[in-house]
Amino acid sequence: MAAELRVIHDGYADDRGVASSVVLIRDGDQVVVVDPGMVADRRLILDPLDAGGVRPEDVTDVVISHHHPDHTWHIALFPDARVHDVGAVYRRNQWDDQPAEGREVSPSVRLAETPGHTPQDISTLVTTDEGLVVCTHLWWRADGPAEDPRATDHFALHAGRDRVLALEPATIVPGHGPAFAPDGTTPR
Repeated sequence: MAAELRVIHDGYADDRGVASSVVLIRDGDQVVVVDPGMVADRRLILDPLDAGGVRPEDVTDVVISHHHPDHTWHIALFPDARVHDVGAVYRRNQWDDQPAEGREVSPSVRLAETPGHTPQDISTLVTTDEGLVVCTHLWWRADGPAEDPRATDHFALHAGRDRVLALEPATIVPGHGPAFAPDGTTPR
């Protein structure tokens, strides 16, 4: 059985400010939130969850793409969840070192190390009935930008984009924009 995925907040980085794209994934008994970062008001995360019948204490896992505040700001909304980053899984006072590459968060959700924006970036790969969905900061939005102005390693960023596009995802959820279907115009 495939996971159900819903973008609960479209991110942005423009004259309004900066906010992360926030994603809800349901995979059997597991409830995963990806990048509960900066948004104009925490209700923009909590209200869509509530509308979908998800309470903060129901969230079993939180994945953060990298450690910038715009992607981590609201982790504390989910105090019982396991938190996944590039190098470990954390829960309450437990710290379990393990690389993100290939880590299975749930049966239909796994992680891939995709440095470039930062050395610690990871992407969340979700198998859904509609195909593979990749939540990633390799792109800020559908048009890129072609060159990430904050990237720490442009070579790694472009290699990560090539790697993700080779997986033929049906949808990409970028760090700061609405989900999009990659095509021939998607920046590599």
